[in-house]
Amino acid sequence: MPGHLSVPACSLVYLLLLGFCWNKAACSRRGGMSIWQPPRTNPVITDQSLLHGTFPPGFLWGSGTSAFQTEGAWNQDGKGTSIWDFFTHSSTGGNSKGDTADVVSDSYNCWEEDVEALDYLGARAYSFSLSWPRLFPDGNAAGKPNAVAVEHYSSLIERLLEKKIQPIVTLYHSDLPQVLQEQYGGWKNEKLVELFEAYARFCFHTFGSRVKHWLTIHNPYLAAVQGYGTGVHAPGEKGGFSGSLIVAHNLIRAHARAWYIYDSHFRASQKGKVSIVLGSHWVEPQRGEATAANVDSCQQSIEAVLGWFAGPIFGEGNYPDSLRKKYGRLLPTFTPEEKLWVKKSADFFALSFGPNNLRLGRDLVHHGQTVTPDLHRLLNWIKLEYGDLRVLVAEAGWFSEASVGREDTVAIYLMKNFINQVLKAVKLDGVQVFGYVAWSLVDGFEWNYGYSIRRGLFYVDFNQPGCGRTPKTSAKYYRQVVADNGFHSDEPSTEVKGHFPCNFHWGIADSTLQVHFHPYSPQFNDPLLYRWNLTGDGSLHPVPGVKLQTRPAQCTDYQFIPSHLRMLASTGASHYRFALNWTLILPKGDRSLVNTEALRYYRCVLTELKRLGLEAMVIMYYPTHRAPNLGLPAPLHDSGGWLQYNTVEAFQQYAELCYQEFGKWVRHWITINEPNRLIDAYPSGIERHQAAHNLLLAHAKAWRLNDREYNQQQSLVSLALHADWAQPANPFLESHEAAAERFLLFEIGRFIDPLLGTQYGEEQIKGDYPHEIKTYLMERARLMGLPGSPLPNFTDSEREELRGALSFIAINHFTTRLVSPQPQKQRNPSPDHGCLTLSDPTWPSSSMGQAVVPWGLHKMLKWVSQRYGRKLPIYITGSGIDDLAPVEDLLRQQYLRSYLQEGLKAYLDGVNLQGFYVWKFQDWHGPQYGLFTSARLQSKPKASIAAYREIIAHSGLPNNATEQPCKSSELHKSCSTCEWIFRNKALLVFGGCLLITAAMLGTLVVYVIIARRNHKQDRGRHKRRVIQMRKNKGAPMLLCPTVEY
Repeated sequence: MPGHLSVPACSLVYLLLLGFCWNKAACSRRGGMSIWQPPRTNPVITDQSLLHGTFPPGFLWGSGTSAFQTEGAWNQDGKGTSIWDFFTHSSTGGNSKGDTADVVSDSYNCWEEDVEALDYLGARAYSFSLSWPRLFPDGNAAGKPNAVAVEHYSSLIERLLEKKIQPIVTLYHSDLPQVLQEQYGGWKNEKLVELFEAYARFCFHTFGSRVKHWLTIHNPYLAAVQGYGTGVHAPGEKGGFSGSLIVAHNLIRAHARAWYIYDSHFRASQKGKVSIVLGSHWVEPQRGEATAANVDSCQQSIEAVLGWFAGPIFGEGNYPDSLRKKYGRLLPTFTPEEKLWVKKSADFFALSFGPNNLRLGRDLVHHGQTVTPDLHRLLNWIKLEYGDLRVLVAEAGWFSEASVGREDTVAIYLMKNFINQVLKAVKLDGVQVFGYVAWSLVDGFEWNYGYSIRRGLFYVDFNQPGCGRTPKTSAKYYRQVVADNGFHSDEPSTEVKGHFPCNFHWGIADSTLQVHFHPYSPQFNDPLLYRWNLTGDGSLHPVPGVKLQTRPAQCTDYQFIPSHLRMLASTGASHYRFALNWTLILPKGDRSLVNTEALRYYRCVLTELKRLGLEAMVIMYYPTHRAPNLGLPAPLHDSGGWLQYNTVEAFQQYAELCYQEFGKWVRHWITINEPNRLIDAYPSGIERHQAAHNLLLAHAKAWRLNDREYNQQQSLVSLALHADWAQPANPFLESHEAAAERFLLFEIGRFIDPLLGTQYGEEQIKGDYPHEIKTYLMERARLMGLPGSPLPNFTDSEREELRGALSFIAINHFTTRLVSPQPQKQRNPSPDHGCLTLSDPTWPSSSMGQAVVPWGLHKMLKWVSQRYGRKLPIYITGSGIDDLAPVEDLLRQQYLRSYLQEGLKAYLDGVNLQGFYVWKFQDWHGPQYGLFTSARLQSKPKASIAAYREIIAHSGLPNNATEQPCKSSELHKSCSTCEWIFRNKALLVFGGCLLITAAMLGTLVVYVIIARRNHKQDRGRHKRRVIQMRKNKGAPMLLCPTVEY
């Protein structure tokens, strides 16, 4: 029933439970494997829920860049050529467009603007890399450095310190001096280990007194695999994994040498820390199945990337067993001495988590594994695998297409998700994360993607000279997080106590009620007479030529109805919303053929509801939203359906039949369920507008008919709209505020405004579409070069018919959508409202992707109340969530409590809310939205029924658990008894049989005893009569046995 949402690339699915030894550094070998093994005890996906809270005091908020990607000035002031300079200038390297980083963001010349950008963010750290070829054009640190380069980096560091921004300095970020590549073959040659050691020594000596955090190499995995294995990155060598293994080995040794240089010669005086930045992806097992094989495959996938480098450095000084087994002799080995100095050669764990590693991670999955951007679980894995280390998230962020520009809305939510995952790792799992570096500070050259994507927090126009840095909306969001040191609650979470009115509709909603003509009771409607076992086969045989008189069909014949409605009564609900089947009742679409048996069935349902003290809200037309007929009788659909006015007239005839046949039992009618979703089935905008137009007219005619000819029934008529809340996706853009409002007008206002008008002013009159929609469509048509608006016009008589044709407001609400305006360059056809929808990955969601956003209901109710006033009652005629739990549906219980809490807030705020219907009554197949399991599973009640019944019993959420403000509470107590009877009906039947049998046996025993006693008394009386007769005759008395006849 609820619309399915398209959720962005983040799918966060697992709860984290720690085993008894997980907090120990070396509890067991490959301790990270346990991350995939915890049981799922709660279907509420808390790993997707936003955790509100703050980071520890002194948390290091920062942003970062790399020299090659942002500095530009590729041959300025004596800089030497790097392997990336050479690679992008060559005909075979770089990217397909031939982009270079010759100028790029020009951070070499615009470094002061970069510092101002950091100051704007409120950053406390700046991670940047030194350019080895800029400092030493020939790559040899034993020679004389480039004094201009030394002065540049010194000035940058000094300015950062003046701004109280800590420099985090990387020695090497992929830009090896080209001369070393040509002379030695680059990192394939172990000579580079010695040269890097000398380079590191110089940097520590020159800058170390002002730097407290050093990073030796940034993401060596990419350098080894992309640079020397696949050739996608510089230097572009395609040596396969044999080349990558050698390069990785030398990079690890180079890092360890640099760490030992610092530890031996500089740590005591400079008191800094040194580490290496390691990148990784994250992977989940096939369908979440934590079998031993699946878990082992996941572990191997992470070991093949992160463990490749972290195993030697943070583990036992050697490669993981899985790598040694996989590559055998191809994998270089560490000498015993090297193992000792490689092991523990880092002062903290520095992690890179971004698109580059996640893309590569997809090539490493097997057996249905899924790569997911789950930073929370990766951080927890690091703790489990390598111990309780201090961790710096040294690179985290995603990318946007270059066309996105400054309004990078999706990037906001990905950043929010990443940072909140870090907070969860800190708060929930105790991971010692001490800093977060948002990547990157400014737009730059994105390696083999060139300028086709952007990752900067600040926008740079590469076509304009100068040092312009414009904050994107993601920068504004990051600034807010930094200022808050985490996440404050956006919405008030204060619970309120109170109760709804005593005549509140506590309902359960269903779709089209299935008509079950069979099985039925045949004992009074079968005219035949039968003989049993005539031929000895134990079967019944009709007697030829004999027919008995039968009675007409009765409601008791339909065995499904009482059992179905007793289930309903057991919930404690007061109302049942269900739909009639138009196609079944009028197969031809008009009254030329009426299915009287279907009418009788529905009458039986309604009378049984009345007998049980329940009320019905009946939907006349429940669209199926799918082929072939959209729930219409076939002749009407074939003649054009809702695009033709004859369907409007046919619906009026159908509505009249409904009033005639069922009106005396139905207090609340819904003419059409979710016409705003039905029109989505039409492919073109013109067809959607015409269908909406005719649906409105059909509803108005049905309402007028009831008001004019059936008002003695005192029934109320409305239509039900799908009404999910629309939240502006980007809180920093007015265009998103306007888009969200426009989305609501197309979803709700298009159908209610013509009926009720608004409370906003005299210019908006009843009987017409919202002025905002008409203006928007007219302007849109003008921009597209169309002759006029596609919106149909109402005639004067139609306007008169529409005005006021609504007795109450009915909405179906399930979730909240983030809404943004559709980009003008969007290739896909634009929807009528010109909006796109997305979901916040930090919102908890169900297995089908429905986000749980309770406060959206409160906002939706307030919007409706403010626009249309408080005179008409509002009913939530459908609200629920899918839950895969077969019985203990905890997610649904949370959903009901939280959404009714928000409904109560709206009611206490003055919204005229008069009813809430839970969607839906029963599952059809497997566990989804139902309060009861499917009939195939014996229609078992789920735990959420008890939660709903408790709320009903108190008519809301009172202060006192024993408070029962409404007299109807006694009814709900009796319904509890009904539910107990329903749950234990088999046991009760068996017990009843035993009781009846015992009673019959007891009766038989009493009968036998009394009969024997009477018999003895009769014999005694007979003997006495015989003796007396003989005495009277004076004859000799002869005693003989009495003969009984």
